[in-house]
Amino acid sequence: MRRIQSLTVSALAMVMLLGVAGCGGMSQRDQNTAIGAGAGAVGGAILTGGSTAGTVGGAVVGGVIGHEVGK
Repeated sequence: MRRIQSLTVSALAMVMLLGVAGCGGMSQRDQNTAIGAGAGAVGGAILTGGSTAGTVGGAVVGGVIGHEVGK
C-alpha cells in the first residue's frame, strides 16, 4: 500500500511538472493558478493519504490561492 501511495504522489508531481511546461502562452495569473492547483493537489494527496477528495480539494484551494496571489 505504501508503494502505491508513493507512485501516486510521484505521478502527480510528474503531471504537474509537465503541465507547467505547457504554460508558455499563459498569462502570469493563469500560470500562478495552474501552479497553485498542482501544488495543492500534491499537498492534499499527501495530507489525506491519497484520497480523491483530498486531492481535488487541495487542487481547488491551491488554484484559488494561486489566482489571488497574482492580483
